[in-house]
Amino acid sequence: MTLMTTKEHDKALFEAAEAVRKHAYAPYSKFQVGAAILADDGNIYSGCNVENAAYPVGNCAEPSAIAAMLAGGGKRIKRIYVTGPGAMPVTPCGGCRQRIREFADPDVEVISHGIDGTPLVQTLAQLLPHSFGPEFLAP
Repeated sequence: MTLMTTKEHDKALFEAAEAVRKHAYAPYSKFQVGAAILADDGNIYSGCNVENAAYPVGNCAEPSAIAAMLAGGGKRIKRIYVTGPGAMPVTPCGGCRQRIREFADPDVEVISHGIDGTPLVQTLAQLLPHSFGPEFLAP
């Protein structure tokens, strides 16, 4: 078994996020987003945003990828890549940052990418400082 390097993981994550982004259902915003997760089981899981005419009912790409990870048997996020249109990196929204926090440690890198620009690499702790996580609810 050959272990992938971080560079190889990033290439695979970017390709998975871009591939699923093309399947996003975004008829209202026209803002297609893809997310790909490297999980603790070594697999890559991806998801796209799904809009709905009743806006609060839609899904962002990140929780869609998290749901795919859980359905596939993964438990923890080891790395996550988010892609969207334009030159600016598309970072997860506040709600998605909290959802990522549920399944990732604060030092996990979140790579945000616009299709025409340079990726932004930040830890979850940088994106969501002083976060509230599951450990706060432990007895």
